[in-house]
Amino acid sequence: MKYPLSHILVTFTCFLSIQCGDDFVNVSPEYSIDSENYFNVEEDYEQAVVAAYDLLQTTYLNSMLGEIASDNTLCGGESATDVPGFQQIDDMIHTPVNDNLQDLWNWMFAGVQRAAYVIEFKDRIEFSGKDILVAEAYFLRSYYNFELVKWFGPIPIKADGRFNVGDEQLLGRSPVSEVYSHIESDLLNAIPHLPLTPSQAGRVTSGAAKALLGKAYIYQGKYEDASQILEEVINSGQYKLVENYNEIFEHIGENGPESVFEVQYTDAEGASFDCFQCSEGNIAVGFNGIRAYNGPVFDSGFSFNVPTQEVVDAFETGDLRKDVAILDIEQWAASRGATYGKGFEHTGYFNRKYIPRKGDLNIGDQNLTNPNNYRAIRYADVLLLAAEANAKKSSPDESKARTYLNLVRQRAFGNTSHAVNATGSALQDAIFHERRVELVGEGHRFFDLVRTGRASQEIDGFTPNKHELFPVPLEEIQFSNGNWEQNNGY
Repeated sequence: MKYPLSHILVTFTCFLSIQCGDDFVNVSPEYSIDSENYFNVEEDYEQAVVAAYDLLQTTYLNSMLGEIASDNTLCGGESATDVPGFQQIDDMIHTPVNDNLQDLWNWMFAGVQRAAYVIEFKDRIEFSGKDILVAEAYFLRSYYNFELVKWFGPIPIKADGRFNVGDEQLLGRSPVSEVYSHIESDLLNAIPHLPLTPSQAGRVTSGAAKALLGKAYIYQGKYEDASQILEEVINSGQYKLVENYNEIFEHIGENGPESVFEVQYTDAEGASFDCFQCSEGNIAVGFNGIRAYNGPVFDSGFSFNVPTQEVVDAFETGDLRKDVAILDIEQWAASRGATYGKGFEHTGYFNRKYIPRKGDLNIGDQNLTNPNNYRAIRYADVLLLAAEANAKKSSPDESKARTYLNLVRQRAFGNTSHAVNATGSALQDAIFHERRVELVGEGHRFFDLVRTGRASQEIDGFTPNKHELFPVPLEEIQFSNGNWEQNNGY
C-alpha cells in the first residue's frame, strides 16, 4: 500500500435529507429532499431501508480492528507507518485523534441516522409489508448502536427519529445502560414483525434479531434473559452447523444454513483510495491478503491483520478448523510453488477466512476490495453464547452449556472424543477458549476479552479502566461545545 488511510479525504454520498456527512455532527447539506415529499409511496420506504442496509458494508473496519486490537493478530501492513491509526490501536497507544476511529464513529452513526429516518416517518402511510420494512429499520438501528456502544461506551441516543444539527450541544452521551435499553427496545419492536426466513439474501430475520438481542444481554451480564432468547433461536430449526467448516467462508457457503446474519458484498462498484465507504466490496479482504502473492487459489493483498503464533498455538491437535482459519504461508508456498512478500510484523500466517480468492469477480482493485460476504452472526456463535449464558446464569444449567459447547467441538474435530466434561469455572474457561478458536479472524476477540475481564491479562499495552473503550473522536468533543466529556484516560 502506498498511501495511509490518514491521507485519504472521505466524502460521504448523501441520501435524501440525511444531511451530507451522515455524521452525528452534521454540516449544512449540499442538497436535500423535503420530507413532506417523501415517504408517500411504498417505494420510498423500500429505498430508505436499502440505504440503511448499505452502511453495513462499512463494518469491514469494525471486524478488522476487533482482531487487531486483540491478542489474535498484529497490525502488519507495509511498514510501521502504514495506516497509523491501525498501528496505534494494535499498540494500544491510540488517542482521540485517529482517522480510523473517526471513520468507525461516522459510519455507524450514518447507519443509525438512515434507519432512524424510516422510523421517524413510519406512520406516514399504510401499505402491505410496511411493518416488515419498519422492523428492519429497528434492527439496523440497534445493530449500529450496538457497535457504537461496544467501541465508545456512552453515546447520544434519540428514540423518536433522526438527529438534527445542534443536537450535539443539547443531547448528552447517554449512559451505557440507557443505550442498551434503547437497543433492547428496538429489537423487541422488530422481532414480532420479522420473517423466519429472508425474502432476499441478506435481509433481516426474526432469528437474527433474537440472536443480536441475546448478544446484547450477554454484554450486560443478563444471562437468564440471554439463555431464554438464544434458546428460541436454537429451537427455531432455521439454522444448523455446516458439516464442512471450510465451506462456510468460501463463495459456496455464503448465506448458508449457519448464517444467522450476513453482510452482503458484491464489488459491483469496486473501490479506490478516494472513497473506501463507496465500495460495494469487502475492503478488509484485500487488506488481509498476502503481500505480493503469486500462486494458486489466492490473490494478493496488503498483509494487514496477521495472526500471531499464540493464536495458532491455541488450536488443539486434531482441530480441523486450524487450516481453514489460518494460512501458514511458508508451508503453503513450499507445497504449491507460490511466492510472496513479507510485510511489516510478518508472522508467517494470514487470516485465511477473509483473504482474496482467485476467480472472484473484481471490477475494482482485486488487492483492495473483494465480494466476500462477512458472516456477522453465525450459528456457532449463537451456540457458544447460549453455552456461556447457561453456564453463568444465577441457576446454571451446565448440562445444557456443555451440550451447546460440544456441538461446536464435534464439528471441529469430526468426532465426539473431544467432548468437554468440565464444570464451574473450568467450563466457562473452555467456552471462552472455544469462542477464540471458532471465531478467530471474525472481529469478536477484543470485545470478548473486555466483557469477560481478561483483556489486561492478554493484550500487550492494555491499561485497565481506560482501554475497555476507545476515545470519542476529538472533533465530536469539540463540536459538543463542552456538552460531552471524553472517555476515561484519553
